[in-house]
Amino acid sequence: MLYGIAAATTAFLLAAVLAALVRPCALRLGLVDRRRARRVPALGGLAVVGATCLVAYAGDWTGVAPLGTGVGELVAAGGAVALLGLVADVWRLKTRFLLFGTAVAAACVVPYGEFGAVGGLLGAGWIAFVAVAFKGLDHADGLAGTVGVVTAFGTGACAAAEVMDGLAVLLSVLAAALTGFLMHNWHPARIALGATGSLFAGFVLAAAALVTRTGHEPAASAGVLFALTAVASADVLLVLLSRLLAGRPVLRRGPDHLVHRLRRLGLTSQGATVALGAGSFAGVFVAVLVHGGWVGRTGATCVACVTFGVVLVLLRVPVYEPRHPESSQVGGRLRVRSG
Repeated sequence: MLYGIAAATTAFLLAAVLAALVRPCALRLGLVDRRRARRVPALGGLAVVGATCLVAYAGDWTGVAPLGTGVGELVAAGGAVALLGLVADVWRLKTRFLLFGTAVAAACVVPYGEFGAVGGLLGAGWIAFVAVAFKGLDHADGLAGTVGVVTAFGTGACAAAEVMDGLAVLLSVLAAALTGFLMHNWHPARIALGATGSLFAGFVLAAAALVTRTGHEPAASAGVLFALTAVASADVLLVLLSRLLAGRPVLRRGPDHLVHRLRRLGLTSQGATVALGAGSFAGVFVAVLVHGGWVGRTGATCVACVTFGVVLVLLRVPVYEPRHPESSQVGGRLRVRSG
């Protein structure tokens, strides 16, 4: 107990300090993310990854808080995903490469003995999906960090219920590191997670959630896993449906995420983040209750229904600028008539 408090405090302070140190380096290297009229340094994830891994491995090395079987490998795989994210922050890798690389890392930590070959591959694909979904949340100030903290606490509670102490400690350390990072990432953000931190956080959270559901009934597990990641999943679903219906390229960035639509409805940037954080808390709370057996699987079904309902409602919020009425398609290229 005392070590858990000390570890969380250390991770919180370490992440806050490292984020402050990384910011000027990112600015000098020109590694920034454009947000409206602002340019936000995009290497803050190094602080979260560094703080989480250092504190977790320190506890394991000293023997005060052993990570346990498989948890060390999960952290190592998460570090590999963070390295892939760092490459993406520097050289702007395409999303399909990030998805493939994350899926390969996930395939190395899935418990095939419990899930079988097919179930293990599906689990690896789901982990990769969640990791990339968390990357998508990093477009808004404080959003990925807030959702990550809430999800880490909920997944940690599920791990504690399964007496997976090492995994629970890791998740509490990750939550503390993300909280320390949020001191610099809340609106107006002075630094962003970037692909380095968002992929790492999403990967660790998804992999940990999958491990906590080992041995449980598959259908109930699917409901719990969805509820734990409802906001990130809703954001991806909303973006995909919106772009497909509008005939826009699926992988091209656009102002069509959850936050963009909530702001169109009148919420401030901070208000949208708080609203989505509250939504994440509601989903995670239900997931913990279902996992602990206090609520039936219908609780997770309700979360899924509400999530899909919200997506359908927000699809009606206009986010794309109409094309110029005098534009025409000439010679395979879009030309706008002058005058």
